[in-house]
Amino acid sequence: PGQTLLVHGGSGGVGTFAVQLGVALGARVLTTAGGPVRAARCRDLGAEVVIDHRAEDFVEVVADATDGRGADVVLDVVGAAYLGRNLQALATGGRLAVIGLQKGRRGELDLGRLLARRATVLGTTLRSRPAHEKAAIVADVREHVWPHVVAGRVRPVVHTTLPLDEAARAHELMASGEVFGKVLLLP
Repeated sequence: PGQTLLVHGGSGGVGTFAVQLGVALGARVLTTAGGPVRAARCRDLGAEVVIDHRAEDFVEVVADATDGRGADVVLDVVGAAYLGRNLQALATGGRLAVIGLQKGRRGELDLGRLLARRATVLGTTLRSRPAHEKAAIVADVREHVWPHVVAGRVRPVVHTTLPLDEAARAHELMASGEVFGKVLLLP
């Protein structure tokens, strides 16, 4: 509660969930999204500030929105392309969680800035974890996240559903950059 959260990709499947969860947990949520339609939908989910990554510099907007303090937490699905700028957008003592690599696996990090900010950088993925770690995560989600889903404060956002045999079309949709939320494939 009371912290500032910057969610990159606020119009994606993970981003729409993260925006809502941040709001439900009492954070001030800022997010990036592409274009005015997706920006409006992110605001509808509770984001206080939406940054159009196609036209605005998120570092500048975060600085303006936080009176120069920066975000306490940055949730990043973009990866290398945003690494250095994410560090610039962090508050002193802030945390950067990298959970995706949409725009690259290798980036450059200014260690001097990292030290000066006393920042923490965390990289994580669910896919490669052993079963016992996944079970512990499920238990944490059940305890801390699921009550917000049950209460309707956090809900899945589905852009569209397609039959499984249209998986190629689902990939095309995702690559188009025009999706808001999840694309579900059904058997």
